[in-house]
Amino acid sequence: MTGGPGAIRVLLVDDQDLFRAGVQVILDAQDGIEVVGSAGDGLEALRLVEELRPDVVLMDLRMPEVDGVEATRQVFLPERVARRERPVRVVVLTTFDLDDRAATAIRHGASGFLLKDTTPAQLADAIRTVHAGNAVLSPANLAQLLERNLVAPTPAPPEFATLTAKEREVFEAVARGLSNAEIGARVFASESTVKTHVGAVLRKLGLRDRVQIVVFAHENGLLS
Repeated sequence: MTGGPGAIRVLLVDDQDLFRAGVQVILDAQDGIEVVGSAGDGLEALRLVEELRPDVVLMDLRMPEVDGVEATRQVFLPERVARRERPVRVVVLTTFDLDDRAATAIRHGASGFLLKDTTPAQLADAIRTVHAGNAVLSPANLAQLLERNLVAPTPAPPEFATLTAKEREVFEAVARGLSNAEIGARVFASESTVKTHVGAVLRKLGLRDRVQIVVFAHENGLLS
């Protein structure tokens, strides 16, 4: 294995041994990425998430017994999250573009999805992207995926009212997929200030990352 100190720790979850072995070969050839374990089903994945403390989990959606959707939901149960010293990110793997099950996994906390025929370079880039707290699919595709499974918007929770005017501006910009540089230009602030505002939004709304801001905005009907 490559990677060394500070490498992104990855857990592979798929019920096909050959697929897991192939992905491990690809990732072991990447600088700064280390495969720390693999699981053949959702139950084993949940055990290894707690035991190995990976930074990123590549989670197959379709597995017998406990599938990737349910395993993702359980990874992000509040009591499990509270026990962790650092966050874990989940990327779900699927053979279908705009998979409805992927939308459910994203609502449960996944940072996006990848098709199983993605290239090695795209896979490595995706791992680095989610480790940084970002999504691995475009905001437009994420919005389309969520809208395919649209439910009636619910009233925004009272925590939303605690956001300042500037934080609401940043919230909407993040929900529309703008980068920190683009948000800074829109709200006349430096990128470091934008990062501070994003952090405040996440903290006040109890969200994990920018992906969850997009989900929150769509589920609560906060985008015109």
